[in-house]
Parts: sequence; C-alpha cells; structure tokens
Amino acid sequence: MRLNTLKPAPGARRPRLRVGRGASAGQGKTCGRGTKGQRARKGGYHKVGFEGGQMPLQRRMPKVGFRSDIKRTRAEVRLHELAKVEAAVVDLEALKQAGVVPPSAERAKVVLSGELKKAVTLKGVAATKGARAAIEAAGGRIE
Repeated sequence: MRLNTLKPAPGARRPRLRVGRGASAGQGKTCGRGTKGQRARKGGYHKVGFEGGQMPLQRRMPKVGFRSDIKRTRAEVRLHELAKVEAAVVDLEALKQAGVVPPSAERAKVVLSGELKKAVTLKGVAATKGARAAIEAAGGRIE
C-alpha cells in the first residue's frame, strides 16, 4: 500500500448536492432552505450561540474558575526535590538546570513537603516558614 493510492471506501463520500437547478433536480426553488426568514437569505445568519434574543446558554450558566497569568512565571519546589540539584548554592538557575522548575519560571518558592537529607544553601529563592526550619535543621542556610 502506498500513500498516493489511498482512497476513501466506496460509498463513504457522497457527491455534492447541486442546489437551485430546477424542480426535477430535487433541490429547486428554495434549495432546501425552507421559506422566508433570516436563514433563507443569502448572507443572513447570526453569531454562534445566538438564540433569537433569548438569554444564551453561555450567559445563563454561572461563571466559574480563574486562571492566573502569573502562574506561568512562578514555581513551587518541594524539599525532597532540592536533593536533585548538584550545585553547592541552590538558586533559580541551578533549579532550572536540574529540571526541578520549568524554564519559564521567574520566581521559585520552597515548600515543606518531603524531607531534606543534605545541607543546602538557598540563594534568591523564597521558602515557607516550615521549609526554612527544615533546611536549617538539615544544616543548610538561606541567603
């Protein structure tokens, strides 16, 4: 089988219906558009979701959710992820190199999750109270 020989299965594609070619053709006069009204006119249609002036479904439903634009530039680092960083001083660049935070991160914050076995020095990275205590308990420090 070759890509240039592929064809739809027989009967899978119906021929295009030629409308407005007389009564004998089966789609003469109104061409399947019914009689009069906005939908029968050339170019006469309304926007998607328009319900003839009735309050549209999209506006009847309650508003829900929020997506922060800032989220893309912020990152959360768990304590046990600091072990993946090889550098002596853990800063934002070192976290990016280790693949702990995404390349788009502009700020990072260490949170208390998991446990820290080695002493690390944080520089230019924020830490929660609990994470700060755990880092200092492991013999590390925060600059």
